[in-house]
Amino acid sequence: MLNNPALSDAAKLVGRILLALMFVLGGWSKISGYAGTQTYMASAGVPGILLPLVIIVELIGGLMIVIGFKTRLVALALFGFTIAASVLFHMNWAAPMQQLLFMKNLGIAGGFLLLVAAGAGAYSVDRD
Repeated sequence: MLNNPALSDAAKLVGRILLALMFVLGGWSKISGYAGTQTYMASAGVPGILLPLVIIVELIGGLMIVIGFKTRLVALALFGFTIAASVLFHMNWAAPMQQLLFMKNLGIAGGFLLLVAAGAGAYSVDRD
């Protein structure tokens, strides 16, 4: 079915949008909830001064994935970011929801690795 290049590229486009949506919306919400996000980060031992960098990575990185610009590099960066966030914020496996969030993040990280390997497809700025 996906031996058709147009369908394969359309699937890559939809996959990029679905992977990036959480990051774009998350970055945007951190702007409006800045103080609360800093407090949450501090509760996990992450300095709140890093929040602007987190916002940039999520918002700008997510948008770059959506449009398919520097996709392989940005996907690799978001892979690392997602693994780091999982370890920092979702390691309390005594709480079933934290275990679920950790596993969800592993799946997202896997999606980013697939983007690193496959590229963005024809429907992107990269066109690879």
